[in-house]
Amino acid sequence: MPAWLLYIFVSFVCVLAATALFFFTVTRGALIMRSIMPGSSGDAAHVYPIYSNLRLIRMIDFQPIIAAILLFQYDRLVSAITDDLQHTNLRSKNVLITSCAFGNVIPRVVNAAVDSGARRVLIADIIKNELDHAQSKLLAHAGKIEFLEENAIAMKQADGSVAANVIFFLLHELPHHLKGEALKEAMRVLEPGGKLYLAEFHRPKLWVLRALSWTYFKVFEPLGLALWDSHDPVKQLEAMGGVTCERRTVFFGNFQIVVATKDKVA
Repeated sequence: MPAWLLYIFVSFVCVLAATALFFFTVTRGALIMRSIMPGSSGDAAHVYPIYSNLRLIRMIDFQPIIAAILLFQYDRLVSAITDDLQHTNLRSKNVLITSCAFGNVIPRVVNAAVDSGARRVLIADIIKNELDHAQSKLLAHAGKIEFLEENAIAMKQADGSVAANVIFFLLHELPHHLKGEALKEAMRVLEPGGKLYLAEFHRPKLWVLRALSWTYFKVFEPLGLALWDSHDPVKQLEAMGGVTCERRTVFFGNFQIVVATKDKVA
């Protein structure tokens, strides 16, 4: 092997290893350290520093990075949600985004909701830094947006107060006992006929992708594997009753978009 090619290969491996170490440090590694330190309990104890430290948020929230993390399916997943919102009559109604997410999903959802006539878009997150960061992206429709520091498992919104609720890659980060609680709250605040839009990881069909995904989750985000079986969001939603679910999978089944419609009152 030529020396220059060996140098490129070694450099690539070093960069890859350093990147993996960085993400482990600011995700699962940080939670492990937090769990053994005193005073680590609280509603936000499960939140990775990458989503709570403002400097880390600003450093990581770069569209090409976020697209790469989702195997360049990010735009496709967001479009599946915004396209449906744009074809929904939201005139004089409220739309909720439960939990902030990196990338341009929040501005795009807000634009789609406002274009469809939404009176107000509520953005809720347990971490104030996430809300502050999201606000910096949403100057265009500032008068129609409300930022709420709230917990996804204990929302302060009234029953049936929103026409649509968007949850973008939150469930896989929640402890198992909170996944179902978050879904119950998401449906509670929906009006009859309202829709929950949920984007998440899914069990891949191809064994190669399945093996890679399993390894990724085991190392970085072990709470996500439960979405493959025991905490499948569609099964959890349908078990509540009064909900009709449609699931679409993309990229060989690696990701899913679930649209859960709350039954109308007879």
